[in-house]
Amino acid sequence: MESDMLKFGSSLKVPYVQELAKEKFESVPPRYTRPDATKINRVSAKEIPVIDMQALLNSEELVNTELEKLDFACKEWGFFQLINHGVSCSLVEKLKSETQKFFNLSMDEKMKFGQQPGDVEGYGQAFVLSDEQKLDWADVFAIFTLPTHLRKPHLLPKLPVPFRETIEEYSLELRNLAVKLLNQMAKALGMKLEDMTVLFEEGIQSMRMNYYPPCPQPEMVTGLCPHSDGVGLTILLQVNEVEGLQIKKDGAWIPVMPLPNAFVVNVGDIIEIVTNGIYKSIEHRVTVNMHIERISIATFLLAKLDGDIGPAPSLITPTTPANFRRIDMVDYLRKIFARELDGKSFLDAMRI
Repeated sequence: MESDMLKFGSSLKVPYVQELAKEKFESVPPRYTRPDATKINRVSAKEIPVIDMQALLNSEELVNTELEKLDFACKEWGFFQLINHGVSCSLVEKLKSETQKFFNLSMDEKMKFGQQPGDVEGYGQAFVLSDEQKLDWADVFAIFTLPTHLRKPHLLPKLPVPFRETIEEYSLELRNLAVKLLNQMAKALGMKLEDMTVLFEEGIQSMRMNYYPPCPQPEMVTGLCPHSDGVGLTILLQVNEVEGLQIKKDGAWIPVMPLPNAFVVNVGDIIEIVTNGIYKSIEHRVTVNMHIERISIATFLLAKLDGDIGPAPSLITPTTPANFRRIDMVDYLRKIFARELDGKSFLDAMRI
């Protein structure tokens, strides 16, 4: 399929929050206020598990312990921090710096990469489907990065050269990292490795750069409303040291404090489907700050475009029947972008 023909959905054009925030008003425009946003406001001091990638891959002695830790993290938390991940620090720092520069560009410059009607890629907002819908206090720049034929000619290829080259290098590193992690998950579950690799080795990768401006009433808005990720795996890089990501566990919100040189990784809905519900995607949200912007970069790995998503055949037995329906990847993506983000409602609709 040619990339210019391939559109998975669209999002309505809404004001850029980065520009709105410059107006320095005292109260937030009503379309952004979510008085219910902070109702479930029991915050827990628990910390998400930490997985050491080197121990997972290299040390025979430690590998089983680390594999058990990974298995526990995916079953009980759906989130973990990944240390010693093997992606070069200098590449990560370069990406942080180039992303910051992108959001510092003038609005005219950023608008060259604006979302086009009928598409979800580009600079703007995602999952906005009606004029009444509440909005998140954030702008995003979203692009498909792999396979390369999915790249829109007016987006990645037109970015400033240092930014483009850094994204290209980072996207390959993260694809390899994601596939290694998924292989380890298959091992921990006793799945046939092929059930995982057939879907993800040539999988779609997309990146979403998130910009959360300061907000005069941070308690009234969400940077990103509660949702689970409709992908296979998400690898998140925080660009600056501003807290914001929270995950929902046992009815409380747990703030994630990123460790230095770590990625925050979470299980997406596709992995919950493939593992037949053994590994869980988890609701998470983003809060914003009154005084400081927050920037993050999420890299998503999804199944391949001609993939067929459903519980892995090697996990289905007479005593453990399939809990989810099968669906092809293009149909899955179109259904995702046709809905507002709303907890785990999309995944729930896939259950048998």
